[in-house]
Parts: sequence; structure tokens; C-alpha cells
Amino acid sequence: MLRTRVIPALLLDGQGLVKTTKFKSPVYVGDASNSCRIYNQMEVDELVLFDIRASSKALPVQFELIQQIVSECFMPICYGGGVKTLEDFRNLFYLGVEKVSVSSLLFENPQIVKEAIKIYGAQSIIATLDIKRSRFRKVQQVYIYNGKNRVKKSLDEILGLLNYLGVGEVIVNNIDNEGTWEGFDCELIRYFADNTEVPVVALGGAGSKEDIRKVIQHGHASAVALGSMAVFQSKGMGVLIKFPKLRELKELLGKN
Repeated sequence: MLRTRVIPALLLDGQGLVKTTKFKSPVYVGDASNSCRIYNQMEVDELVLFDIRASSKALPVQFELIQQIVSECFMPICYGGGVKTLEDFRNLFYLGVEKVSVSSLLFENPQIVKEAIKIYGAQSIIATLDIKRSRFRKVQQVYIYNGKNRVKKSLDEILGLLNYLGVGEVIVNNIDNEGTWEGFDCELIRYFADNTEVPVVALGGAGSKEDIRKVIQHGHASAVALGSMAVFQSKGMGVLIKFPKLRELKELLGKN
């Protein structure tokens, strides 16, 4: 098993899975439960699932659908989207979700996050930061609700918040790179990795196995999440649920 995790990151939109580019133009890529069964056969170690409609439309968690997906999965699942209360955390963990990701809740009600960490442990609570460069101010800023609302905090302030809350992991997603196949923003990933003790998962932009190696070596990522590479044959080609073989990853990453 690799010490460095490489993880599929799937986007749930309603009942199905989609893939976006820069958080826009969703393309349907298949049924969530069926895709999970395929990843089971590929012996994927972990899976991240974001409900983007729950986030952008402020809808409740689809507990019944999550239960169905979890029942099809033999790997740990990290779920994010629409989580607002301690009851949401409790229900998700009861259904078998191993990690819960929060984004808007970090800024709108951080004490709920703090309480969830106290109850369920830091390893179970993940922060997800969706970041893009402001058109006018030319600085990187965090956005919530699927990229619609800007958080009025600097990245330094957000680092302080993460350290205060004590989350177990942070997923750093570059909106400008997401779905482009152009590679990760290694500088952004390294900023978080080098300024917090929280493990950083790189997301947004992977287009090749070399991009995986680069963000680990130069971005200091602790783990890598793949979106387009996990659901398309290649850039500009059709849907294909796939994932790098463990042998390929071992050759690429060595003992990482």
C-alpha cells in the first residue's frame, strides 16, 4: 500500500455524478452507486464524494442516497455537501461515512465544527477549501457554495482558523484549474502544506500521472484527489470510470 494516498473525487448532482470545469458546465458521467462498484473492483483505497447541488442550493443532505452509495462501497468514503448541524454529522457517521467534509460551515458556524471534532475526533472531520484568484484584486481567495460566495478572510486568517478548529485534514481545490487537465497549483498547495501541520490533499487540475508526482514532490501534498482523470478516458474524450493501477502508482511515487 502507498503511504501517499491517491483518491477519486466524485461530484454528485441530484441523483447522478457529473464533472465540471472551473465549477461550471457539468457533464453527466454516470450513476453514483454503479461507479462505486467499479472502483471497488479497482481496489481503490478511499473515495471523496461532494454533493455540489446541496452546497450551491443550500439543500439538505440526501441521506437515503448516501446510505445506498455507502452500501455499495467497500472503501472508506469522505462525504461533503449540505452539512449544517451536529445531527447531520451523526446521521452520516451512522450510515457508515468515515469522514465528513465541511466548507461553508467552517465560516458560518465554526463552533459546530469544533463540537463535531470533540465528539467524533479530528480524523473524521475534513475541511475543504475552494480557492480562486480574484479578477480585480489578483489574490487567491476562498469561495463557498460551489464557488458562488467569496469568504471575506485572507488565506493567512483561514490557516489560523484551521489550526484553531483542529480539523484532521484539508482538501485544497483550485477552482481555476478544476477540470482543465492542466496540472495542480503546486504553489497554492505548498502554501498550505508548509504553513500547517494538517495533512493537505491536492485537488483540481490533474491531467497526467506526472502531475500527481509533481504536486507531491513540489507541492508537498500528503494526498492527491483525481476528478477528470477518474471519470474520463482522457482530455476531450468520453466517460470511462478508471483509476491508475497500484503498480503504476508505486512506480510513479516510489515509497511515498
